[in-house]
Amino acid sequence: MRLQSKTDGEILSIAVPIMDNLMEGSTEINWEKHTRDHTERVKTLITREELERQYKDYQSKFGFFTNREFIGVTRLEDYVNVIWRQKLSKTNN
Repeated sequence: MRLQSKTDGEILSIAVPIMDNLMEGSTEINWEKHTRDHTERVKTLITREELERQYKDYQSKFGFFTNREFIGVTRLEDYVNVIWRQKLSKTNN
């Protein structure tokens, strides 16, 4: 699939469900859910224990994900980046 030739809207129709799942998995401290759409290579780089440690650390400091704002899409030769501004419940940053 050549994402670079798709519109922002078409890319978002793919990215939003993935991002929703990532954020829900983080909030629930659910490694399987959070990594559902990761490649096998990425899953080997961050262990379940390390990701759970990171979840607990940021939740204690910053709270839970509340909402996000779409900023834009950058298109590179081999991939696209979807850029969001995330909000957390314990901070205004």
